[in-house]
Amino acid sequence: MNQTDPNATSQNILVLGAGELGLPVLRNLARRARQVDGARISVLLRTSAIESSAPAKRRDIAEIQDLGIEIVAGDLVKSTIDELAALFARYDTVIGCAGYAAGIDTPMKLARAALQARIPRYFPWQFGVDFDVIGRGSPQDIFDAQLDVRELLRGQDRTEWVIISTGMFMSYLFEPEFGVVDLQHDAVRALGSLDTAVTLTTPDDIGVLTAEIVFARPRIRNEIVYLAGDTVTYGEVADKLQAGLGRPFRRSEWTEQQLLDELARDPHDMMRKYRAAFAQGRGVAWDKRGTFNDRHGIPVTDVASWIQENLVPGGSR
Repeated sequence: MNQTDPNATSQNILVLGAGELGLPVLRNLARRARQVDGARISVLLRTSAIESSAPAKRRDIAEIQDLGIEIVAGDLVKSTIDELAALFARYDTVIGCAGYAAGIDTPMKLARAALQARIPRYFPWQFGVDFDVIGRGSPQDIFDAQLDVRELLRGQDRTEWVIISTGMFMSYLFEPEFGVVDLQHDAVRALGSLDTAVTLTTPDDIGVLTAEIVFARPRIRNEIVYLAGDTVTYGEVADKLQAGLGRPFRRSEWTEQQLLDELARDPHDMMRKYRAAFAQGRGVAWDKRGTFNDRHGIPVTDVASWIQENLVPGGSR
């Protein structure tokens, strides 16, 4: 990739991880790469994942191979920064899709490796909320670690960076463990208040939009790009569930103070950290108008459509 040419874009791309987000990103990068001369896609996976006999893993590996994507063995947790830098240096673009499962220190480790490798372009794992608006000291300490990564990338000019802000993965809002939507008891428990808003995007849509961002011309660089499948209040979530499922939903509120008190009783509980952070309402929602998908007229799944596809009997899934 020629960084002096604004129309030059990524060609030799390494994606880190092939999970809930990584697979949609890989699918869409492979699709778009067919339209870009010389573009090729690789994915970094642990050896245990590559050699796994689990049916789901075998299906994923077969799909990746069918897409013409090269599989590279590596371990983001066990490898040193020097080892990762040597690996990253073979590519002009690295896209982090490993998520938080790799640990709170991994985002900074990967960013340091990317800068040490002097790769032209880096997309860190920041697919989520607006950490700048949230600021330091939020209930979710992972967010501070992400701000550290942003400061590191902004403090240099050798490697271009692109951050993609997506809000919460849409399906996560409906996870029973998260506790906001209780389908068994037809209830919605708002984080903060019923008027608190949250931006939601599906991983499939993030995959489509990430590929468009990667190959956009002129090249997007040193910029935060905002996406949104939908931005809704928790009260509107209850309205949409009632309309889609045809039955009433009770509404209640988990206040910010209530959630902070719960977190204080168990300060290491990851779910309580997320609930309290989202209840504060800062940096977790933005207007869908003006987002990358809105400006480019790219269709995305909204909450009503997700409910229809995933919760209504006879829906598309």
